[in-house]
Amino acid sequence: MKAYLQLTLAQLRLFSRNRQVLFWSLFFPIIFMVMLGSLFGSGSTSSLKIFLVDQDQSAASKSFVAKLQETKSAKIVTGTETDQALKDLKHGENELIVVIPKGYETALTKPIKEANAHIQLYYDETNLTTKQTGEYLLNAVVDNISKEKTDYKPIVTVQSEGVQSLNLQYIDFLVPGIVAMMIMSNNLNGVAGQIASWRERGILRRLQSTPLHAYSFIAAQITARLILNASQATIVLLVANLVFHTQVRGSWALLLMFVLLGTLTFMSIGFIIASLARTPESAGPIAGIISFPMLFLGGLFFPINNMPNWVQTIIKLFPIAHLSTSMRQVMNVGEGLATLWPQALLLGSWMVVAFVISSFTFKWE
Repeated sequence: MKAYLQLTLAQLRLFSRNRQVLFWSLFFPIIFMVMLGSLFGSGSTSSLKIFLVDQDQSAASKSFVAKLQETKSAKIVTGTETDQALKDLKHGENELIVVIPKGYETALTKPIKEANAHIQLYYDETNLTTKQTGEYLLNAVVDNISKEKTDYKPIVTVQSEGVQSLNLQYIDFLVPGIVAMMIMSNNLNGVAGQIASWRERGILRRLQSTPLHAYSFIAAQITARLILNASQATIVLLVANLVFHTQVRGSWALLLMFVLLGTLTFMSIGFIIASLARTPESAGPIAGIISFPMLFLGGLFFPINNMPNWVQTIIKLFPIAHLSTSMRQVMNVGEGLATLWPQALLLGSWMVVAFVISSFTFKWE
């Protein structure tokens, strides 16, 4: 027990004295989170930009502009230069151009059978999704105006009832991904590089020649990294709460359990890499080959559901995907273990399999 405690404290002192480890494992993720959160964290609801030109400048055209601006799904930018707007559209600087032509109000005042008022929409032929979205928004406004002019009264109506949902933004999606990224990087890349370096320098060989048991050495490594990861996760969550007002809606104990599972899983994989790598220089690239795809495809920064179905099937085998998903469900939705047991089971399976492999492949020399 004494050797275990001494090794644990020694490992923690190594972490605290290594400025590079502190920067890349703690300060860099925080800086990265603050940078991305400041740029994209608000999750702007304006997904479509419409450049609007009112050539009529009448009461009817201004009423149309006001109704269009009421839509929350588009950002309306008004201007007067139609030709310049069309040039910008060709160069990809505009998404849609809406023109209210001269004579719009006059056309509305004519009898219904003679009415020929219209709104001109210009769109990029290579982006049909934007065109369809723009047509949907304009048709909704135009239909309301037409119904008002014709005094149309619908026979069938729709009764709507609002249901309050969680007001989640991109920063709420990002923070659990940053914590999961830290766990993966610190334990997979960190363990592989450190153990390979100690083996090359003969530190492991000297430890083997002492009365120290292997289980004490491994237990000390696990304990030190658990303390490190728990501390780092807490600091990141506190910074996210202070800067972006994010919350942990679920159980802190369950969140800590997934931190524990993630740490043990990626530590076991890191031990496997350290056993396969002959030198510290080769441990880094091997760890990178494994961690790099998971970094961008594991649901850390982008939703997995937005990816192609065949890619999702592969990604759902990655442990990082289940770690980020489970932490996100605990933090943002407040889910419990009754819902997240499949993720816990898969992470536990990865941990057991990787630990068994690493126990057979681990070498002191």
